[in-house]
Parts: sequence; C-alpha cells; structure tokens
Amino acid sequence: MPLVNFTNLDFEEVKSTLTEYLKSNSNFTDYDFEGSNLSSILDVLAYNTYITSYNANMVANEVFIDTATLRENVIALARNIGYTPKSRKAATSSITFFVDTTNITPVPASLTLRKGTVVASQGVFGTGSGSFCILDDITVPVVNKIASFNNIPIYEGVVVEKNFTYSDRNPQQKFILPNIGIDTELIRVSVRNNSSATATVKYSLQDNLFYIGSESKVYFLQEVSDERYELFFGDGSFGKKLEDQNYITVTYLTSNGDAGNGFSQFSFNGRITYTRDGNEYTVTSGISLVTPEFSSRGGSAIEGVESVRKYAPKIYATQNRAVTADDYETLIPARIYPDTESISVFGGEELNPPQYGKVFISIKPKFGDFLPNLIKENIKLKLKKYAVAGVVPEILDLKYLYIEISSKIYYNTNLAPSPANVSSIVSNNASKYANSTELNKYGARFKYSKFLKIIDDSHPSVTSNITVMKMRRDLRVVPSTLAEYQIGFGNQFHIANNSGYNIKSSAFRIFGVTENLYLGDIPNSEGTTGSLFFFSLPNVGSQNPSIVRSNVGTIDYINGIITINAVNITAGMEKDGQQIIEIQATPLSNDVVGLQDLYLQLDTSNSTFEMVSDEIASGLDPSASSYIVSSSYAEGNLVRVGGPENVTPTVVTTADITTTNNSFTGTTSTSGTSGGSTPSGAGSGY
Repeated sequence: MPLVNFTNLDFEEVKSTLTEYLKSNSNFTDYDFEGSNLSSILDVLAYNTYITSYNANMVANEVFIDTATLRENVIALARNIGYTPKSRKAATSSITFFVDTTNITPVPASLTLRKGTVVASQGVFGTGSGSFCILDDITVPVVNKIASFNNIPIYEGVVVEKNFTYSDRNPQQKFILPNIGIDTELIRVSVRNNSSATATVKYSLQDNLFYIGSESKVYFLQEVSDERYELFFGDGSFGKKLEDQNYITVTYLTSNGDAGNGFSQFSFNGRITYTRDGNEYTVTSGISLVTPEFSSRGGSAIEGVESVRKYAPKIYATQNRAVTADDYETLIPARIYPDTESISVFGGEELNPPQYGKVFISIKPKFGDFLPNLIKENIKLKLKKYAVAGVVPEILDLKYLYIEISSKIYYNTNLAPSPANVSSIVSNNASKYANSTELNKYGARFKYSKFLKIIDDSHPSVTSNITVMKMRRDLRVVPSTLAEYQIGFGNQFHIANNSGYNIKSSAFRIFGVTENLYLGDIPNSEGTTGSLFFFSLPNVGSQNPSIVRSNVGTIDYINGIITINAVNITAGMEKDGQQIIEIQATPLSNDVVGLQDLYLQLDTSNSTFEMVSDEIASGLDPSASSYIVSSSYAEGNLVRVGGPENVTPTVVTTADITTTNNSFTGTTSTSGTSGGSTPSGAGSGY
C-alpha cells in the first residue's frame, strides 16, 4: 500500500483506507468489515496509525522555530542561532529615608544598608503586597548625626544565593539556577579559589565572543527547561577557564514580573548595621518613613514564544552589526534597551535636505512618553560596538501625531437603554482601539473605515455614524526667545477653503502684542503651498478675525509642513510644564499614517461622540420630514480653545534675545549673536 495514503490525520479516513486495502485482497473476500470482529481490529489499526501520524507530525513541527509550540524547543532552536530570550524583569522604584543616630553613643562614622529585603509594600486599596530588595550593600556617612539614604534603587522580589564548587573531574558538570522568575540583568557572579578563600573575583555577563581574551572574567547564560537558566564559563581561549575547586557564588533576584508594578506605599523592612571594635551592631530605632520617588514600574513577564520567533531570526540576520535600519530596529529592543515598546529608524539620506552619515532613532519606551537623556547616552554608547564607523546615531525625542474624532452617532431609540449608555460603550470601544497594537507603534495607520465599523458595531441600536476627523501636533515653544519653528505632520493637508483658515491653532502671545493671537493660512494660486499670518479675535467663537501680521511663515500642503519665521513668542498653552501651541489640520486622506518618527495617537480625551436620534429607524418619522442632517465636513470655530490666560507679556531687551532654528527632524542650530546658547529641545513638536 502506498505510504502517501497515510498522510491524512483524520481517523475515519485512515480506517477507510485500511478497509479498502483489505477488500482488494482476495484472502478477505466476502468479509463483513462493518459487522464482524474485523471491524474492531481495523479500529485498533486505524487508531494506532492515527496516533503515529500525529506524533510524527508534531515531532516534525518541533524541529522548526516557525512551527514549534513547546517553549523548550523554541528556546533551543533560538539558542542555535545565538539568541537568548529576555528574562522576567523586576519592577523597580527609588526610595529615600534617613536614620537619626542620636540614640547611638558614640555616633558611628557610617551606616550600612545590607543587601536583601529593604521595604515591604501594600498595593493601592490593599490589592496585593510586595517585597523590594537591593542586591549590594550600601554604605553612607553619618553627618550631624544623620545618615541619609537618598534615591536608593530597589527591585521587587526575593534575593537568592546559590553556590557551586567546580570539579575538573566532572566534564559534564552544569551550573543551573533552580528558581524561575529570575531577572538576568540583576545576576551577580563571583568566584573564589576555594570555599575557604576570602578573596573574590567578580565575573561579568557576556552575550558574544567579541573583545574576549583568554583571561577575561566572563560568564555566559542560556535558558534551559522550565524557564530556568544555566551558567557556563570560558574554556581558556574565550574567557578564563575555571580551576579545580573554584567556589562560585551566584546572587540573583526572583521577581513577580509585571505583578510588581504600581506599588507606591513602602514600609521599612531591611537591616541597617554599623561596625565598632570589630563587632557588628544592628540599628533598630531612628529610622524615618520611606519616601518613594515614583510608583514601582518596569516589571514584565519573561519573553513569550511569539516574540522569540520574531526576534531570533532577525538577530541572526544582523550578525551583531548595525548597518541597515532593520539592524537598529532589531538590536536596540533585543540587546540594548529591552523596555522599547516601539522603534523607528531611518537614515539621514531620507531627509530633505539629506544629512549623510547619520541615522535617526526614535524610541517609544514602555513606561512614559520620552527617554531620559541618561538612557539616550547609554544607548548610543552601547551602539558603538555594533555600528559602522563613521555613522553617527541620533536619538530623537518622541513626536506625537494626534488624531481627534468628532462623531455624530445615529441610534434607534427603541433599542437603546439610554443615549448616555450607548455613548459610553462607543467611547470605551474607541479607547480600546486607541490602546491597541494597531496604533501604538511606529509606522501605524489609522484605518478610517475600520474605526467607523467599530462605532457601528458597538451597540445594536446604532444605525450609522457621521465621523469627522482632524490631526493635531503640539509645537513646543521657547518663551521670550527669537526662534524659527518648523513642524511636520507627515500627511498631506486638505484645502477646504481657498480664502484661508484651513489650519487652526490655540492662542499664544508674541513680543510687542498684548492680545492673544492665532495662526492662520492662505493658499497660493497653485494650491500646493501657502503663507501664514497671525490674527486676533474678539472671542474664541467669533467669525470676525483681524489680521495682525502677514507673511510670518509658509505652509507646504503636500508634505504637511508648517514653517514659522523667526518670532519671539512670550506665552503659549501650558502642557506638562511646557509652553506649547496646538496646531490642527484636516488630512487629505482619512487614513492617516505615522511617518518616520511620528507616533500616531488617537486622542479620545479631545474627541466627541454625540448621540443623534434616528427617527426614521425608530418609526417616529418614517417620511424623514424632520430628519436631522449632520455635516460630513469639519466646521466650527476658526481657532482651537486654549492658550495663555491673564499672562502679562514678558518684557525683554535685545541682549536677552537668542535666535534658534528648529528643523523638522528635531535638530537645533544656533545663529544670530555670537555666543548665544540654544535651549534644549527648542521649538520642537511633541
């Protein structure tokens, strides 16, 4: 019988194939295959064939990383191409407290906070508890009888210590850490000559063989079964080889991952000591309340199987070098900054004008909106061992492109519990879409038709919707500074009115003008570019503008770029401690794309969902004589609400003015008076 007949995994088809085979054999002529005992034998044979085929198929699947389902197999396949999955990550916070040593006589010169558990925490409203630790002793001096422990980083979890004794008589010896939930970034490894020796040598983790000599004190790490980790050391060629009876001490942290996030109330639970006359004493009084710098954050689960499938082949393709944009997009989240939620990388040659020899990187962190400067510098430093010489990486601040929705939702009053109930459901569904992975990434696209369907499917009472959308960027200004500003939307603008006022801005003030001003535009005859002007209004809802200054900048409708000539803006709208101007435009296409370093966000807080009774569907007005018509085009005020309130314009002199220029890519150059300084982030959008 041909083997191909047994490739099907369906039990009934396997049995049918066996039956047909026996019927064709003359030895089984006139047998009743359904009613005789032979039917039971065929069931056993078919079941055995079914199980064998299923096992063979599953074994074949587990050989390839794309089809393997067991984590141990996926990890083993990834290990073959040099990829180590990211471990569970402990949540972290920072605490400050002090110790009053008045009751200690004589006052010690210093106090030491011992490694291990430092504080215990209770979640908000009593939801869960956590233990936070440090992995190394921290010693601080006592000044004026006070020992201050400032900004101490703490990690959620329990400190564990594991010891091994190396034997050169056991070539198969393995160093496996028995616990799960280990944060591999917090592992400490030290080696002594033997168990009775006191001198220790610290070993550092390495993930490749570059820059490793025969005496390098390094260890390597790999994940094995059940989410545990195995350490192994050098062989004398790559890394220092262990000697017989070497005593290895591994200190590590086992954490609860993302379950440790969100703790903000801490109580001291650690051990503080001091030494006098060779004796160690424990401090039990004078310890102040613990003040956290921020709620615990950054905890995450071990890297999932799907993530390993995605990144392992890409890491292998990079070959530990950063040449193409894809290399940077793979190396940074996988090897350099694991807290990357989304990343965009593009070469300077893609800009207009080009900036050759540079690569621009924009990173959306998992926690927060922007990368701190210290982390930026660390990323650039770590990139040096991967990047090609002569290529300069530039890490840009995150730039948000906001989408705002104004939706009129028609509903059947017979099917809706209440308008507020339906509106709440629609708003919640919009928020879910706003927080989905479809938008929260670089290169995202707002899919207009899909969003309309989300609204229509939110409740059985919804009959239709008329949804108008606009896009917005926030221009960050430098108050009382003469500066040129440029901000890009990455999408073509729609020109609704050739007489102007296609863009809208929030209010701002400029030097020499006491009233609130707004930004307006007027297209040129060809309809691809236009000029900008400043105007004022008696009130926000007025339709009678007064132009204060003309030709204050240009607008490129095709590329979606607004350029404002040098102007001294004294006040704008307050947001996150920054002075900004909100600028709004209507996109030519309702499918808005996040270009290059623009991070697309659906701003539900500035969106409206208004319920409109569909009297035709409700049967109240079958002739549609009083049907409420909603416009499909943006209407309303000439400006956006918001701006400086009761602000006295700052009086500056010529000596106070610094001229800056801020380009679309976020770079800043200084011109004007010699020696003038440019404030960090001047004029950039965010």
